[in-house]
Amino acid sequence: MPLSEYEQRVLDQLEHDLGQDASLHRAMNKGPKTPARIVAGVAGVVIGLGIVLLGVVTQIPVLGVFGFLIMAGVALWALLTPRKGQQPAAPQKKPSAGPQAPKQRKDFMQTFEERFDRRRESGDL
Repeated sequence: MPLSEYEQRVLDQLEHDLGQDASLHRAMNKGPKTPARIVAGVAGVVIGLGIVLLGVVTQIPVLGVFGFLIMAGVALWALLTPRKGQQPAAPQKKPSAGPQAPKQRKDFMQTFEERFDRRRESGDL
């Protein structure tokens, strides 16, 4: 079923707005983690778990906490640190097409309620 003109305009606007979001752009452009980082992360978690178990066996709580901190730190490092050379994306600027009257934006739910009502009246539901 093809999109109506209104739905196509809304889709185009959503695509345009998503292109403006710098944090989404960074998240989508992150490539897969390098195998070395994954291996180092797994090894660090295993070592941290070993220290936790050693702390439990020897009944030294500080050693267990230290092992847990190592596990959590290495896991976060392996998963969240961006690769070298990756720079944050700057948000794109909207092209100005001259002076325009500001559009009155409808609430998200109002828009969907109107679409639902139109489809119900036309018999599509």
